[in-house]
Amino acid sequence: MSHHVPAPTTETGELPQDHTGAILEVTKRVASLLKASGSPFALAGSVAAFAHGAPARFQHDTDFCVRPEDAEEVVAALRKGGIEMRESSEDWLVKGFADGEQIDLIFELARRPVGAELLARAEVRSVASVYMPVLAPTDLMDGRLAALTEHYCDFGDLLPVARVLRERINWVRLDREYRDMPLADAFLYLLERLDVIEPRARLRERGGGRNGDRAEASGKEPRP
Repeated sequence: MSHHVPAPTTETGELPQDHTGAILEVTKRVASLLKASGSPFALAGSVAAFAHGAPARFQHDTDFCVRPEDAEEVVAALRKGGIEMRESSEDWLVKGFADGEQIDLIFELARRPVGAELLARAEVRSVASVYMPVLAPTDLMDGRLAALTEHYCDFGDLLPVARVLRERINWVRLDREYRDMPLADAFLYLLERLDVIEPRARLRERGGGRNGDRAEASGKEPRP
């Protein structure tokens, strides 16, 4: 059974402009420049979810994870490639602009600096026919859960991603890391009630408790 997610509307009731095609083009352009620079990186955000099979409807930006120590080199490479780069008020990202679309270079994910291990777990996938490293599904969901705040708590945006990627995400790890964070824990509870993931009591048995480090399987077995 397919699950239809209503498109968000503006305050006037009109559907916002769909930037999917334009953002994909900018994503490919930036990825090509980053590959040429030689600095390690990984695609993140909604476009990364799309690369893993989630529905594509982009309206905001495209996100890339890079190491903090590579920031200067990466910014210079993108600027040389014609990308307009601007300083950000946040110290964990730098913003770029190309063809009217925004680019976020992220140096911190899930409250931790982007490092070699995170980027090494990235999977090379085709994004509109261009191959590039993409955050692994568990790391992708990790970053999305960490970003939930009282001012931004869109479960409707997260739910399709969780449904599509549920069998490739390490829910044991995420439950252990986020059970003390109310908004993320509420989303995991919703997934449990919707039968997207198995009961968390069972996940915790397999994970060895709060600090266990035993083998951690995905949330559910594939359905027939």
